[in-house]
Amino acid sequence: MAISFVLFSISTFMSGFATSPTEFGIFRFIAGLGCGGLMPNAVALINEYAPKRARSTLVALMFSGYSLGGVLCAGLGIYMLPRFGWQSMFLAAALPLVLLPLILWKLPESVGFLLRQGQQAKARQMLSQVAPGVALGSDVHLLQTDAKGAGVPMLDLFLKGRAMGTFMIWLSFFCCLLMVYALGSWLPKLMATAGYSLGSSLSFLLMLNFGGVVGAIAGGWLGDRFSLPKVVLAFFALGTVAIALLGFNSPMPVLYLLIAIAGATTIGTQILLYANTAQFYPQAIRSTGLGWASGVGRTGAIVGPLLGGWLMAAALPLQMNFLVFAVPGLVAALAIGFFILYYRGKQEAPQVVVAAVRPAV
Repeated sequence: MAISFVLFSISTFMSGFATSPTEFGIFRFIAGLGCGGLMPNAVALINEYAPKRARSTLVALMFSGYSLGGVLCAGLGIYMLPRFGWQSMFLAAALPLVLLPLILWKLPESVGFLLRQGQQAKARQMLSQVAPGVALGSDVHLLQTDAKGAGVPMLDLFLKGRAMGTFMIWLSFFCCLLMVYALGSWLPKLMATAGYSLGSSLSFLLMLNFGGVVGAIAGGWLGDRFSLPKVVLAFFALGTVAIALLGFNSPMPVLYLLIAIAGATTIGTQILLYANTAQFYPQAIRSTGLGWASGVGRTGAIVGPLLGGWLMAAALPLQMNFLVFAVPGLVAALAIGFFILYYRGKQEAPQVVVAAVRPAV
């Protein structure tokens, strides 16, 4: 996670010095490697330590930092772009690197990983922080009952009745990230084309990410009290309607509300999808499952901006652009609906269980 964080930050910073589209593309590709390596592991780690009663909420709270960064970025853009140019936005990406020592100091290691490495003392130390009231002395030997098996982890995603769930998760990730990146890349430009000023267009992007923060936290809270897949389904359905309505002439307060709902049900739902995926797979293959789902979703993140560029080149009416952006939301809602029907009544995938064995004296 630390390496991915450094890779993402430095390559984004270097993007500000790019002198050609090819150079810029190379830096963005490296940044994508860092971003893709960071998020699935962060979700897997917090899912391992979070208590079951608040697991969705805590994953959503952690991942809402993604949307908070988007809010900060949009706010900085409103101030910096007219004054210092586009390069300044990438140069500002070096600032988070000052947090690297804190990350290396405080970021906990996975207990499952420590046990697989035979680091009993460190595992006991971590567990004593999670449950101070449990006696875990040096005479206690820890065993992980949900151990990582031999074979190809990617194939494990399709075994033991998980194949349909894996495919539906992949499809929903693809559609969700397509919408997130299509809106994130083209919302300001589409609104500017519709006659709004640059400042207003960037404020729409700020509202989109603010909605993502609210949607993630609210969705995580609802997911811990109701069924998380059903919450995801409702968010996709609401997002489809909100995005479709963006293309119609609405009063400014209504337009901001629709954009906030679109952010809550696209960016926010992306975070809920990570939480749902982490709960679907057992701990031994959780990082693999999250990584593959995120990787498939990243193809949607590629298609989204390309789709927006094609729509801009086609010079379609504003309503048609947003109707096209809304279609993936409908497809994702159908995928999650099928996921719910297929796994109705089936138990949640097992979580990691650590057994403490005290040897006989």
